[in-house]
Amino acid sequence: MEYRQYGKQEDLLSIIAFAGIVLKDESAEDSNKYVSWAIEHGVNYFDVAPGYGNAQNMLGPALHPFRHNVFLACKTKHRTGVESRADLENSLKVLQTDYFDLYQLHAMTTEEDFKLATGPGGALDAILKAKEEGIIRHIGFSAHSAEVAVKLMRIFDFDSILFPVNFTTWFEAGFGPKIMDEAEKLNVSRLALKSAAHYKLKPGQDRPRQKCWYAPIEDRELLKLALRWALSQPITSAIPPGDPELWRMSVEVAHKFTPITTDEEKSLRRAANSRTPLFELAHG
Repeated sequence: MEYRQYGKQEDLLSIIAFAGIVLKDESAEDSNKYVSWAIEHGVNYFDVAPGYGNAQNMLGPALHPFRHNVFLACKTKHRTGVESRADLENSLKVLQTDYFDLYQLHAMTTEEDFKLATGPGGALDAILKAKEEGIIRHIGFSAHSAEVAVKLMRIFDFDSILFPVNFTTWFEAGFGPKIMDEAEKLNVSRLALKSAAHYKLKPGQDRPRQKCWYAPIEDRELLKLALRWALSQPITSAIPPGDPELWRMSVEVAHKFTPITTDEEKSLRRAANSRTPLFELAHG
């Protein structure tokens, strides 16, 4: 497994993460098996959030024996300081840990998200206080808006940003390059979301995989190309789909990672053509 530097310190993360949602609604026995398999295959970056059903409850006991050998990231969707602090304390308890390596503002999307989270008494103030107390090592955020992402990086020295680095969204909507460029310029570590997604589902369309709200890539060769393309960008790591089968497949791809070629990228562009991107740039 390849490892890449995260942040301005000495943390090295596996180029593929453990997507905590993999454990949603799984048995304790299977949760233990998934986590042990990840550790055996060199995965040391684990990502989870309160919004992933009971994933935190399953990950805590399964990860406990390995906790101090991994980089554990969690998130809060709350924007006020009081609510985000309560979220943080509950996640620490459920995940059976006394600190997080990375704690993130989750799914920052709207102007209201920005104002509330960064304003007086907002979530960012609470997260900063938690870092001063030593229960958070790094501060980051995840973004579903390029405009909000850029604004956040310009007003605070975040350690990382977690955002979509997805070939369909990149090629068909131009969503991604602006965030990537700004993060590189400001030396903010880049973590990738949705790299093995294919396209957005139509309203009312059934999910092909229950733990993916989008249409994931089912074809193994296309999945390889999509992940290799994402990992060929200047990122530290990618979080694969939450479906157990597709997650395992992603780890296997990471073990054989080679940078994507020009001809392979052309093939990906064809696969993205006329597909609905997961996210769009704001206009007007």
